Amino acid sequence: MREIKLSTEVGIASSDWKISRHSRIATIGSCFADVLGSQLAAYKFPVLNNNFGTAFNPLAIAKILDATLESKQPNQALFFENSDKIWLHHDFHSSLYGHDQAHLQAVLVEKSSTAKAFLQEADVLVITFGTAFAYRHKPTNQIVGNCHKVPADQFVKELLHPDQIMIAYDQLIQKLQVFRRNLRIILTVSPVRHTRDTLPLNQVSKSTLRLVCHRLSEKYRQVEYFPSYEIMVDELRDYRFYEEDLIHPNRVAEDYIFNVFSKTYFDADAFNLMKEWDAIRQMMLHRPLHGVTESYQKLLKNVLAKLVTLSSKIDVAKEIAEVEDKIREFSDAG
Repeated sequence: MREIKLSTEVGIASSDWKISRHSRIATIGSCFADVLGSQLAAYKFPVLNNNFGTAFNPLAIAKILDATLESKQPNQALFFENSDKIWLHHDFHSSLYGHDQAHLQAVLVEKSSTAKAFLQEADVLVITFGTAFAYRHKPTNQIVGNCHKVPADQFVKELLHPDQIMIAYDQLIQKLQVFRRNLRIILTVSPVRHTRDTLPLNQVSKSTLRLVCHRLSEKYRQVEYFPSYEIMVDELRDYRFYEEDLIHPNRVAEDYIFNVFSKTYFDADAFNLMKEWDAIRQMMLHRPLHGVTESYQKLLKNVLAKLVTLSSKIDVAKEIAEVEDKIREFSDAG
């Protein structure tokens, strides 16, 4: 009988190094970095998830990481106050703001300090590139991370050249080698298409990013590429895997890509622990159909016992407290 395949498999070899349940992982970059970081955190990995908010172009990401490693102060010329009297900074996402410049500067310095301390002990850094298009701030002639809806005449949009990105990442990776010698770097290209650039130009942008990732992974032994973009456009080549905007991957697609990531990088212990945690989470999500029955209380006690056993491996103090509260609540009601 002829074998039938309903998708084109990307085909990813398992990594020759592995992420354990103790590995400290930092993510930075586009919104896909947020998704991956949230998934890792949900499985109780020690994660610093996109600490500076989303950043889409690779030079903006490199600038943030470089400033973090060097403990640089934010560029004073890129602070500004918007029409709502909120202070923002063009190198950072709008989720980082202040009610005056000093307040925002303190927020940014604290974020940088937190990230530097985490990176000093990190095992893995995941960098997700979103687009090769960037905006240059005319008054400072600087490539920035966010325009913050400032009038367009203050910026010039440009397509970054692969060599331009390579120069920045050669310098950054060499600094990271000195800063944290055993740090592994996973590069990804976001599967989210930037349709505002038009689909043809989005392909130019993604191709530029993919070329850079390929060159960096060939040049540096500690750098690898994970093909999240290719999985989305080839294996998941169907609009049922997209949100209603037909641009962003939906939950099914995100989980599928994360499963591939897990199989590629996680060691057996971490993988088995994730499956165990999945089973417990499913039990915790169970809602009784017939009120506080004896069987439901038995289920809660079973969940509690499993959590207590698991607590020697991962931090489940919050979940233990939650289940204990339910057991007490039902006992009082009885």
